[in-house]
Amino acid sequence: MRIPFARRTAAAAAPDTEPPDAAEPAPGSGASGEPGSGSGSGGSAVGAPAVVRDRAPASYDARRARPGRAERLGRSLLAVVLGALPALAFPAPGLWWWAYLSLVPWLLLIRTAPDARRAGLDGWLGGAGFMLAVHHWLLPSLHVFLLVLAALLGLLWLPWGRLVWSLLGGTPSARRAAAALLVVPSGWLLVELVRSWQGLGGPWGLLGASQWQVPPALRLASVGGVWLVSLLVVAVNTAVALLLAVPPARRTAVAGLTGGAVVAGLAWWGAGPADASGTVRIAVVQPGVLDGPGGADRRFARAEELTRTLVGQRLDLVVWGESSVGADLGARPDLAARLTVLARAVDAPVLVNVDARRSDRAGIYKSAILVGRQGPTGERYDKMRLVPFGEYVPARAVLGWATSVGKAAGEDRRRGTAPVVMSLSDGPVAAAAGRDAAPSEAARRDAAARRDGPGAALADLARPRIGPLVCFETAFPDMSRALVRGGADVLVAQSSTSTFQDSWAPAQHASLGALRAAETGRPMVHATLTGISAAYAPDGRRVGPVIGTGSGAAAVYELPLSHGTTVYAGVGDWPVYGAVAVVALTAAAAGAGRFGGQRFEGPRSPRP
Repeated sequence: MRIPFARRTAAAAAPDTEPPDAAEPAPGSGASGEPGSGSGSGGSAVGAPAVVRDRAPASYDARRARPGRAERLGRSLLAVVLGALPALAFPAPGLWWWAYLSLVPWLLLIRTAPDARRAGLDGWLGGAGFMLAVHHWLLPSLHVFLLVLAALLGLLWLPWGRLVWSLLGGTPSARRAAAALLVVPSGWLLVELVRSWQGLGGPWGLLGASQWQVPPALRLASVGGVWLVSLLVVAVNTAVALLLAVPPARRTAVAGLTGGAVVAGLAWWGAGPADASGTVRIAVVQPGVLDGPGGADRRFARAEELTRTLVGQRLDLVVWGESSVGADLGARPDLAARLTVLARAVDAPVLVNVDARRSDRAGIYKSAILVGRQGPTGERYDKMRLVPFGEYVPARAVLGWATSVGKAAGEDRRRGTAPVVMSLSDGPVAAAAGRDAAPSEAARRDAAARRDGPGAALADLARPRIGPLVCFETAFPDMSRALVRGGADVLVAQSSTSTFQDSWAPAQHASLGALRAAETGRPMVHATLTGISAAYAPDGRRVGPVIGTGSGAAAVYELPLSHGTTVYAGVGDWPVYGAVAVVALTAAAAGAGRFGGQRFEGPRSPRP
């Protein structure tokens, strides 16, 4: 079977020796100057006339004789495969460099589509392939429903495919090629933005996240978040596609690559990390895989045992993973007492995660709860963004059947209402949801009364404040940014990927911590039940040991603190707003006829 994006006609390869005014307009090209006839960007690369004619594509004759069913099916399958290629850039394969080339085959396929309809189909099928490849580890849980979700989410790439075709199809001029370097990445970013909505599955697998271990990319994330990294990656792919397929546009492509390198260099030079201002010592306790009957009790006992090995380590905090406690502490005072004993033994508060029905209100919550030397401090964060199907079933009345074909949640978890920044003092100092201010004078006096004296109270208050996130929430850039703007000095994630233990999921989840740290300029700890647990410095560098999947261990991380403000933490998602503006202006130009319709420099038939 012939590869569609490599197909050429003999006429396309023939040199075009006729002067522009000797060419006859293609059927329906609007060459007479009516509205929609072009903006002047479709002429030849050298010596183009002011009047632009839409010329027939190289595949024009082939389009008139529509390809057979077998060829259409082959192209469709190829689109799915090519769309899946970027998944190799993410962990566990971790081929970060592949991200800068992985979209090229897909782009080359789309640009050879015979019409906009086929280009949109190539975009849809490629998007479905991408979503299926990035989320393939969900297949044991969702079964056939994953295919349905991938097909539905793939629709987001349908307009992107048409956009690629309109800008890269045929032989685009230098002007059109330059526009493609900006518009194609912007269109991709809008797709990432839409699918990042929690109801559509959230921002798992954003292309920029594949660069979690590349220092220049992390520096770029501190300026514009993961969004700016995605923009750069897609722009590089677009430039490489132009280099390979459009010789007249190679200068433009090289200029685009050079511009990308300059942007990355400026970010590296001008957005350096703030100076460290002290350190914090945080221990992570990972009990390991303990399934089967009584798993929750055995897991608690194992975490308790590992925590006791941390005595004398001069810790500021001990973190247990997601669902580390299987009963509400209000209903199980014996568990609260055991945790209090641990906090006294290690001389540091313990942050646990309770996955249970609350004793003080209806419903099941996933909650990060801080336990100090005198018991639970009253600081509690209830998970706000739940995993679709894993923790709740969207539109259960309609999609409830998903529980019969997979491991979807039998009962919906309840959501929290606000982020929480927690104090690591010994008692309930300013323990309020969403607290973003320093403790009041009254709180300071209360803290002093609970401890040995004013000096001890000030030492408590000088401890860093933490911003907890639970599992899936680490994929959302806006959540960590909100915590930092609310006063968090350290980001702490509690997670559990035991259901997907032998897949790419644990490595992908742990890698997100590097992006969140770099974006906010705050250290981040990623604590899990069964791996992978890790910690990251404020610039996104991994610090200390990594506790792998299947291991049961405790590790101590000494993390540098930074109180500077990154551009992204201060300004927010400005690359997204820029992408929206670019696409909106492009759509307006298309409506005005400036970018309307496909522009080709295919073969021109000589006059008889």
